[in-house]
Amino acid sequence: MDKKNAPNEETAEKWHKDPENWKLWMFYFNPKDKRLLPPKRVKGMGWTVNFGNPYSILALAGLLAVIFALEYFL
Repeated sequence: MDKKNAPNEETAEKWHKDPENWKLWMFYFNPKDKRLLPPKRVKGMGWTVNFGNPYSILALAGLLAVIFALEYFL
């Protein structure tokens, strides 16, 4: 990710700790955060998808299209 879209460390930490940005305690949804893959709620456990980013919906649709295409053609 380029530096112009990345939030500063303090802002990213504030967003990460805000329970309003976590839906059902596991889905990260923050339209102000432009990162597609922020860290999971339990740090060190990997990354999660920011469902507030419109590109995440496109990525999910693309992934589902590939899965269905593989099922159909194989």
